[in-house]
Amino acid sequence: MDAFSEGRGLAGSEAALRLKQDGPNELPHAGHRTAWRIVREVLKEPMFLMLLAAGGIYLLLGERSEALLIVGLASASVLITVIQEARSERVLEALRDLTSPRALVIRDGRRQRIAGRDVVRGDVVVLAEGDRIPADAVLLSGQVFETDESLLTGESVPVRKRASNDGAIEPVAPGGEESPFVFAGTLVVRGQSIAEVIATGARSEIGKIGKTLEGIAREAPRLARQTNRLAKGLAIIGLGVSALFTVLDGALRGAWLEALLGGVALSMSLLPEELPLVLTVFLVMGAWRITKAGVLTRRASAIESLGSATVLCTDKTGTLTENRMTIVELRVGEAVVDLRGDAGPPGDAPTGRMIRIGRLACPPDPFDPMEKAFHVLAGQHLAADAAMDGGDLVRDYPFGSDVLAMSNVWRQADGSLLVATKGAPEAVADLCRLDPVRRAALRQATDDMAARGMRVLGIAQAVRPAEPLPASQRELALEFLGLVGLSDPLRATVPRAVGECRSAGIRVVMITGDYPATARAIADEAGIETGAILSGDDLARMTDDALVAQVGRVNVFARIRPDQKLRIVRALRRRGDVVAMTGDGVNDAPALKAADIGIAMGGRGSDVAREASAIVLLRDDFGSIVQTIRLGRRIYDNIHKAMGFVMAIHVPIAGLAILPLLSGLPLILMPVHIAFLEIIIDPICSIAFEAEPEERDLMTRRPRDPGAALFSPALIAWSLVQGAAVLLAAAAILFLCVGRGMPEGEARALVLVTLVLGDITLILINRSFSTSLVRAFLRPNRTLLLILGVDIGLLALILLLPPLRGLFRLGTVAPQDLAYCVLANAVVLATMEFFKRFWRTALRT
Repeated sequence: MDAFSEGRGLAGSEAALRLKQDGPNELPHAGHRTAWRIVREVLKEPMFLMLLAAGGIYLLLGERSEALLIVGLASASVLITVIQEARSERVLEALRDLTSPRALVIRDGRRQRIAGRDVVRGDVVVLAEGDRIPADAVLLSGQVFETDESLLTGESVPVRKRASNDGAIEPVAPGGEESPFVFAGTLVVRGQSIAEVIATGARSEIGKIGKTLEGIAREAPRLARQTNRLAKGLAIIGLGVSALFTVLDGALRGAWLEALLGGVALSMSLLPEELPLVLTVFLVMGAWRITKAGVLTRRASAIESLGSATVLCTDKTGTLTENRMTIVELRVGEAVVDLRGDAGPPGDAPTGRMIRIGRLACPPDPFDPMEKAFHVLAGQHLAADAAMDGGDLVRDYPFGSDVLAMSNVWRQADGSLLVATKGAPEAVADLCRLDPVRRAALRQATDDMAARGMRVLGIAQAVRPAEPLPASQRELALEFLGLVGLSDPLRATVPRAVGECRSAGIRVVMITGDYPATARAIADEAGIETGAILSGDDLARMTDDALVAQVGRVNVFARIRPDQKLRIVRALRRRGDVVAMTGDGVNDAPALKAADIGIAMGGRGSDVAREASAIVLLRDDFGSIVQTIRLGRRIYDNIHKAMGFVMAIHVPIAGLAILPLLSGLPLILMPVHIAFLEIIIDPICSIAFEAEPEERDLMTRRPRDPGAALFSPALIAWSLVQGAAVLLAAAAILFLCVGRGMPEGEARALVLVTLVLGDITLILINRSFSTSLVRAFLRPNRTLLLILGVDIGLLALILLLPPLRGLFRLGTVAPQDLAYCVLANAVVLATMEFFKRFWRTALRT
């Protein structure tokens, strides 16, 4: 049947043609935006509308050059936003390619692993337990095959399927028993099969449902909700204040167009439009940075949670260890054979027989690392014919929950049947019906090997005459041969990563199916605090309340079944922990979904586990998890700094827009100046702060309180104080100019210079909350230096080129007067650095 199916596979050229005709096998992304759609969204932004209003007022005043400049700045603002948003869209598209479910297809007569979005009609796909079906298809082969179609039907009971004998059968609705049709998005829960794709994308059953959901937006992450609430609140306040300013100024001076222009300027200064953009750029670019570290972030909310994780639950095999099992010790009776290092091949017959039986107890072409180790050992120490000759495989007894062992039955040349068995030592002892004395010796030997970090298996055999085989392994009358010790080396990065977690206040909990002694040995080697170890049997006897009381004191769980992981996660969350959980199998999906941060193994993990998780490790390495936590903390740190900067810089801009009303002075900041400042602010916030390196104490802080607001009272107060300091500096320069009788244009120029330098001052103040000014200044950030250079260059052009100077209504600035602007900001910088020490603890929590 496989050969028949592979013969039916599409050619690569035919698949490409159908992909072009039908489009990719995916639903339209509600979040995908073209450049034109982004432009249309930006044109609706309040800031853009205010700039257009200001341009219209300038035209009414007869100032065509100012109107053109306003339109030019508005266009520049749109261009910058479109570039940043388009960059985010490209990143999201790259992430979508990575998150596309994988499919194993037969094309050009061979099996190929491709992205699910590239599956087309006519493709022959290979389906196995744990896979998410990539498209609607009809089964061509497979005996026992069941799928979970609850995604489409709401019924959680698996549905039995059968292979089609007639390709002309009309498709039936999901949920039918004994149907040959399987559907995109459903899960394979049992069996393997070959299927031919009959519908993809919007033509599939899930696609028909999905088309009705395109306009439904997913709930925004908590940070986005906080940011939007603050932005809307400040916008309402800003519009109210600017309306009041316009009425009062117009009534007092009688110049209503000038008052309206000042009102527009004030509205622009009070509207923090950068906040949502900053958050979007940070989360998207943060997800991309994490992906570059070998970790895929499937949900942005996971980035928010990373800095709050208090417990990291991890399995052992493949995460803490290399998932590269090798046989290091054999025990045959009283003899102990060490196979590590340069140990030579075992020479005695009993040892050679046990190696051969161990190999024959494995599948001929294994995927399991332990079974591969038996094949490698047999190839190294036995002659080729002795290692491989077992006769014909006539039956296998699979590993099950009732018997923790597996047996293969081989028909030998003389017609007799050779039974080769391997499994948990206690299970094999039961099958061999060992007496109490031998069981006690076996238990002692097993504990000794497990205490040294080995995975221990028992080996047994039986020779039977050619007669009907029993239904159960328990009736095979096996002979016990000995024990095999396997070792999976600890990854070199693990001890350091565990130490980082400990210093960061994150408790590492190991959950494994190994013996307690083996688990303790690995935990000790990794640096995980062991203490009491809780086994799966102990856990099964506990009530949920008792488990909650225990999980706070236990760091190692041994002999744990996959379904018990969910109880552990729930118990940890009940006691108030923020839980990050790793997993790879179908049975791990509930625990991954229940955890605050589900982390799936990308290499060996099933599609079910990956889709239930928030984060996927592209490299199954514990060090990647810790690196992800580090990056998550850094991202949140930089968002915190950028938001504080945004709020701070709006204080002096708004203050200088209101000051003329209070002092009777002419308007200093007009819409054109505020637009110029906004163009400077946006790139600095969304790009320069995003590129800030991590703080030195990043991984020595306690986890962040998940309920803490981004805009904490400490951050708001600190932003207001910083902004007020820059406002005082700019106001001092303004009154100094007025006191010296300077023309309005020169005063405006010096105030604008003070604000731009104040912008740079606030950046330096907010770059670090945990180190000195000198250290912060020396921190490498090429992006920041580039942007600051561009900003200074733009300011210089405006001050030096007469046409631009005229458009901005600026006068000529004497070099000695610039010294006052520099001095004022130097005072602000020194003062804020002094006061920062009183805010440091509050700002870092």
